[in-house]
Amino acid sequence: MILRANPEFASELVCIIPYAHWLHKEGKLEKVITSTGMKSFYYFCDDVEEQYKFRTLDNLNSGLEKVPNNWVHHNAEAVTGKDYPELSEEEQNNMNGVLDYRKWSPPPYKDYYQTDEFNHLKPYIVVNNNYNIEFGNLITESLRYFNIETLNEIFNHLTEKGYNVIYKRPDNTEFAPDQNEIATLQGGYEFIEITDQGVLSDNDLCEYYDGVYNINDFDHGDEFSYNEFQLECFSGADGFITTNGGGGILCAYFGKPVLFYVPHGKELRPGYLTKENSYIKKLSDADIHVVLDEGDINDYSKLITKMKDVFKWK
Repeated sequence: MILRANPEFASELVCIIPYAHWLHKEGKLEKVITSTGMKSFYYFCDDVEEQYKFRTLDNLNSGLEKVPNNWVHHNAEAVTGKDYPELSEEEQNNMNGVLDYRKWSPPPYKDYYQTDEFNHLKPYIVVNNNYNIEFGNLITESLRYFNIETLNEIFNHLTEKGYNVIYKRPDNTEFAPDQNEIATLQGGYEFIEITDQGVLSDNDLCEYYDGVYNINDFDHGDEFSYNEFQLECFSGADGFITTNGGGGILCAYFGKPVLFYVPHGKELRPGYLTKENSYIKKLSDADIHVVLDEGDINDYSKLITKMKDVFKWK
């Protein structure tokens, strides 16, 4: 079978790649046609073509329409025989984040990409951030990110407890972008805030700490793609702190504790990220910790409290 797809990153991680891996194990996968930079995610396929320069949020024209799970948030019809709106409230809660797993097999990235390249930094926590326009709104209305003050609290706690930190926030040039990421690039938006130290970016903040390393500052050489490098980096991590979305889903592939901060999205639905049969748990059986923040303004206080409870090594 030839699998062709260029959906948003989250959908590819949850709906496309596990299906491709299942096809591979069944001896049915002939070729994958995907987006620029994604070849390393399909290491198990001998014929991978990176054809698409852009991703699409249009699920009906992204390749999702041809795979068993065509939506990342649930597959109520396949599991229950009913559409989601036909379910009772209790049944909907039971379906949030649940897919049809009959043809679904997440690849073992941690085993395949394990390396001693980052051993000198262990123990280390990956802090995964993003800063993008979402749903066509103004950049100032975006909620799904860690601001500078919160990053400072995260970095302070982790380094004081003996962890190193690898900080990741893509600038959307490392991979094939979707419509939201393209709009962010075209707008020329910078992630900077006014602090007690003056105007500061997240990249500037990393330089204030001896134990905080910006993933963009690593020299991974010409032989490694950005995604191959981050797969190796994540494989050695001792835990993750992340916003919800594609980057957060990737964190859940590696069998280490993941602390999710969820300020908006379908992941706010009851049980979405916490049920044992949610896809997020089935990616690697990582310990998943979730902080929901349903207000119109970010309140990071519960995130900081939960972080101190989850990551207390020293």
